[in-house]
Order: sequence, then C-alpha cells, then structure tokens
Amino acid sequence: MVISEALMQVFSGTMPHVVCSDRHISNSNISLFSKPRRRCIQKSGSVLLQQKGIVRISGPRSRFYRVPEHKLSKSQIYCCQSAESVNRRTTAEENETWYVDNAKKLNAIGNIVNGPTVLGFQGAEQLQGEKEGTISSRSVRPSRKVTVDPIEEEAWKLLQESVVTYCGSPVGTIAARDPTCSDALNYDQVFIRDFIPSGVAFLLKGEYDIVRNFILHTLQLQSWEKTMDCHSPGQGLMPASFKVRTVPLDGDESATEDILDPDFGEAAIGRVAPVDSGLWWIILLRAYGKCSGDRSLQERIDVQTGIKMILRLCLADGFDMFPTLLVTDGSCMIDRRMGIHGHPLEIQALFYSALLCAREMLAPEDGSADLKRALNNRLVALSFHIREYYWVDLKKLNEIYRYKTEEYSYDAVNKFNIYPDQISPWLVEWMPDKGGYLIGNLQPAHMDFRFFSLGNLWSVASGLTSKDQAHAILDLIEAKWADLVADMPLKICYPALEGQEWQIITGSDPKNTPWSYHNAGSWPTLLWQLTVACIKMNRPEIAARAVQVAEKRLPLDRWPEYYDTKRARFVGKQARLYQTWSIAGYLVSKLLLANPNAAQMLITDEDSELLNAFSCMIGSNPRRKRGPKSAKKTYIV
Repeated sequence: MVISEALMQVFSGTMPHVVCSDRHISNSNISLFSKPRRRCIQKSGSVLLQQKGIVRISGPRSRFYRVPEHKLSKSQIYCCQSAESVNRRTTAEENETWYVDNAKKLNAIGNIVNGPTVLGFQGAEQLQGEKEGTISSRSVRPSRKVTVDPIEEEAWKLLQESVVTYCGSPVGTIAARDPTCSDALNYDQVFIRDFIPSGVAFLLKGEYDIVRNFILHTLQLQSWEKTMDCHSPGQGLMPASFKVRTVPLDGDESATEDILDPDFGEAAIGRVAPVDSGLWWIILLRAYGKCSGDRSLQERIDVQTGIKMILRLCLADGFDMFPTLLVTDGSCMIDRRMGIHGHPLEIQALFYSALLCAREMLAPEDGSADLKRALNNRLVALSFHIREYYWVDLKKLNEIYRYKTEEYSYDAVNKFNIYPDQISPWLVEWMPDKGGYLIGNLQPAHMDFRFFSLGNLWSVASGLTSKDQAHAILDLIEAKWADLVADMPLKICYPALEGQEWQIITGSDPKNTPWSYHNAGSWPTLLWQLTVACIKMNRPEIAARAVQVAEKRLPLDRWPEYYDTKRARFVGKQARLYQTWSIAGYLVSKLLLANPNAAQMLITDEDSELLNAFSCMIGSNPRRKRGPKSAKKTYIV
C-alpha cells in the first residue's frame, strides 16, 4: 500500500521534519500518498503525530492512523509523550484561571431582589450606551481568580468532559454524559441547538477554537445530500445533530479515520426537520465575531454562501399570507408533538434574530443587494405582525373578549376571525394587572394562549418586541414567579395540557404527560436566555434571583435535563443527568451577570429604519396597496 509505505517512512525516520511538528511536507514526499490523501496534504501541508501510536494527516478532511507502538522509535515515543505532558500541564494551568468568583457581587443581587440599585457591580448604566462592535477579550475574560465557587468549578469540569473531538480538534459538546443510562440513544451526539450555550460559555472564557471549528464543520455538513423516502429538503437546511465516528480505513485494518455522521431529521423521532438549527448557527456566528474580534470567519466565501443558503430557504415564496415562518410540529426545542405546528413564537423570534445578524454580516457586494432588500422587507413585516397580533395583556384580552366574528372587510378588527370563547378560564384569572406576553401561535381562527418562555425571552433579546412589551414580559415573570420559576427555573411553557386536551393534541404522549418534559416541564438551560433578556432591559436582578434558586439544587440533583410537577419538585422521570446545556446555561448566566457588557454579542436592537417603516405600516390603508404587482427582483446565491 502506498499509504502504508509513506507511514513507514515517517516512523522509520526517512521522511524528515514531520513527526511532532507543524512543518510542511516537501513536494517530493507528497507523491508518496494516494490522490485523496494528497489533496488533503496540499491544503494543510503537514503530518502530525498527535499522541502515541497515532499519526495524523491534517486538513479539512483530516485522518488519524493508528500504528503499533513497536514500530515507533524511542525518540518518537518520547517526543509524543513530552508533547502530551506539556499539553496536560498547560490545560491544567488554564483551568485554574478560567473563572473568577463573583459570589459577593451576585449574592448582593440575590439578597436585594427588587431594589432600585440592585447591581453591586459595574455595567448596569453602561448597557444603554454600549455601542455595537467587537467585545474585547479583556472585557470577556475574567481576571485572575481569588476564590473559586465549587459549583462553578464542577460545572466547568463537566463541560470540558463533554467536549467532542474530530481529528484531534474540539468540534462541540455531546448532549449528556449520564453514567446511569446504558442506552445513549442520540444523547451522545452534538446537537446544534444544544451547543449554543456551550459555545457562548467558551466564547466568554476566551476559548474560541471550539466555536470556530463547530461553525465550519457544521457548515460543511450543510451541503451534504439529505433525503428521506426519495425526497430532499432545501439545500440550506442545517443538521439537527452530528456524531463523530471512528471507522476502519478502507484497505488497511491497522488504521482508522474519523468521520462526521449528521442527522437532518431522517433518523429523529417523528422525522422532523430542525428549522431552528440554521437560525441558531447564524446567531452563534455573529456572537463569535463580536466576542473574538475575528471577522475573517464570517467574511469567508463558504461562510457567506452558507448564510445566503439559509436565508434563501427561509425567505422562499409560498402560499402563506403571513410574514411568519410556517413549520410543522416539533421543529424547534419542543421537538415532539405539542400542538405548535403553524407559526410558533420560538421560530419567529429566532428567525427575526437571525435576519438581523445576517444583515449585519453579509458582505457588501452586488449579488447581495436584492437579498438584503428582501431581508429588510421581511424584518419590517415580521416585527409589525408579531407586535400587533401576538401580544396579549389584560387590555388586549378584554378586546378579544368583545370581538365580533365573521367580518368581511379590509378594515376588520378581528382579522383572524378569533372566537372569544377561545379565551380559557385559566387565562382570565392568571393574567396580572401589570404585564403581558406574546402568545405561542397564531393561525386563522386560532390563538394559542400558552406562555412559551424561549420565544418570549428571545423576542426581548432580539428586539422583536417593543421596549414597553419587553418590560411587560419581565413584569409578568416576576408577578407569576411561583408558576414559571417556583423551585427550579424555568417553565418551558405554561400551563400544561391536561385531560382530553392532552390526549388529542399530544396523541397521549407518555413522555409529555402534564407538567413534564415539553408539557410545562422546567428546564434549567433556559436560565441563560432569561439572563440575556434581563441584562438587555437593565433588570439583571430577576436573572440573579433565578440563578440563586437554580444553584441550590442543580449540583445536588446532578445537573438534570428537566424537572417535573407544577413547582418543579421532582427531577424529570426520563431526564438525563449531567445534561450539557443545563451545565452551560448555568455558567453563561453566571458569567454574564458578572460582566453584563459581554451580553452585547447576543443582543440585537431595532434600528431607526425599522422603526420608521413600522410607523408607516401602522398608519397605512390596506386598500391603497391593491393593484398590479411590479416585476419581482431575484437575488443570486
């Protein structure tokens, strides 16, 4: 075998300057490798011995080759052992300075929950005047530690243990590392949505490589062929998850290679495509650029193409009359049947946020002009639609209660023909005098009045809501603390589907029983979205209070995925322990509360153009817009 001969030359010493080094391979030595391997070498130009008995040909499609130890010379073994010991020592030293304890500052917040001057540290007044731009590593990296909180120390250790490597480089974190479960199912995979809090935590710590690798490798998976029953979805679809597998190399039993095995929904429970994956990917890409200062990543041609493919998939014309994205049930964090099909708030909030992030990152070129125009038009329409039709408070409920139905008119008040009897008795009693929220879904003759936490919180963080609405959402969370937070933050939705309603809507799903899992279970990972929303509205005391509640139980309960019962008294009956995004969500909350300015990488604010367009839409007459439509302009991806 040609590859075997080349590897033997490496280990016998006849191929100089390649083992345990990063030097380039000469052109004469490149010819020793087969064509696929040669392409890989020409891109990276190096062969690296990462650890004892393994040689790596690095590059975009890096491969590891396992070689028996007796074929290595003593000097080569010593070289690798030395490199490993240095790496372990460096990692240990870095671990000691990862996080500075801000316990005194956060305890001051927890003790004065609703005071006017809650922040005991700098940053509260700086939020309003903070300009968009790169968040320097100096502002993100905590200073040298004085004392380390044992809970945070344990969390960082667990997060590091969840890291997955591909060809020697970190590419993500697995969903959970539960030693009590023998059947991993898909919890040993790297999920796009699950990695977001992990990625943000690493960014805040100054560990940028894992986030960069994750972005690039998932981008490569975007172009993979994806079919189910002879049908292929749009090209811009991102996978729900991927798994790193080590398989034998063809033709050589003594060597193995790492491969990425993505799941676009064709193996998922219910076979649902992950609509939110691409939206989260764009949001993380922007966060990486703002936090690390490395704008070269988002300027790459392949990354720009990936952004455009996602946008084209989301902005494609369809039959829908609304600017919101039409999706099936289970296409986001709630990935099982829960009656959210149609236009769920979570997808709309992520969609709006991703559009703003993409507009900020798209390169100024002729091919993007039409795409940016379509993007801006959608932003205006989406913002108006959500603020106007999804919002409910006590005043709005009273209006719906008095709605007339069957209105046929351009000036109809009840545009979606909502029947007043849809207002449930629980909502009349539950809605506080001060506060409001965005409903979970809106379709013709249907309003889903459930409160969905992620959709509301990210609507605040992204600027999808107005400032008054954003404050009202936080007011409602405070007023209904016993229902939404109780003994563990935060309810994924409220209230639970029960009785016949649960049977019809969920199909009697045994995992989504009332007050469990997605049916009003409590999810600790939602802490970080709550923290971002609170910091944006300069009300971090709410998030600090929730963190204080969570850290009393999370480490004792071994960081579970979710909690059950109305007050979250029990660990979820099927919850995995040591759930990575529960760990990461807690860490991100602590880091952001200690350094609120860092939240700017996740926050987007409405600009003056959108505000002006929004004002024009409110005062417009729909009759004036009727008539022949001008020729549609296309955009190139």
